[in-house]
Amino acid sequence: MARINLLPWRDELRKEQQTNFIIAMLVMLAITGLIMGGVHYYYNNRIDYQQSRNDYLNKEIKKLDQQISKIKTFEAEKKKLQAHLDIIQRLQSSRSDIVHLFDEAVRTLPEGVYLSSLSQKGNKLIINGSAQSNARVSSYMWNIEKSDWLTDPKLNVISTSKQGRDRVSNFTLQVVQVNKKAQETEKKE
Repeated sequence: MARINLLPWRDELRKEQQTNFIIAMLVMLAITGLIMGGVHYYYNNRIDYQQSRNDYLNKEIKKLDQQISKIKTFEAEKKKLQAHLDIIQRLQSSRSDIVHLFDEAVRTLPEGVYLSSLSQKGNKLIINGSAQSNARVSSYMWNIEKSDWLTDPKLNVISTSKQGRDRVSNFTLQVVQVNKKAQETEKKE
């Protein structure tokens, strides 16, 4: 029988398979490297794109912050102007009040009562004067109570002194001035 040695053929096949395996491994490594490089490139591009969007948004936010600060200064100025307008409107509406005050001061003043000073703080009036008697001071207070423009008379001080042959009652009254226009606007509301 002839002897055939199959070992070199098997060794060559084994070497060829190893070579094919190494080539396949290198190809797979190259493909894996390309895929990983592509993924890395893709995500870097996405990150760069998102960063550019974030930068754009930050620039726009800064612009809006500047506009908001301008708006706040405008609102502060608007409040100041509104306060000035309110003051002007109050002064305008109370323009005729001084005329009514002096008119009522004359109308309510009975005979024998003399005013020496009249001072005002807000809507409160302090009236200093003298009268021929306490009854005339009472009459004056009664007239103030009936007045449309003055109300709530309170007698702070009354003192009697002698001036020559006559007795004089010196008094200090506190009175509240009525603001008709404010009352009308309250009734409307």
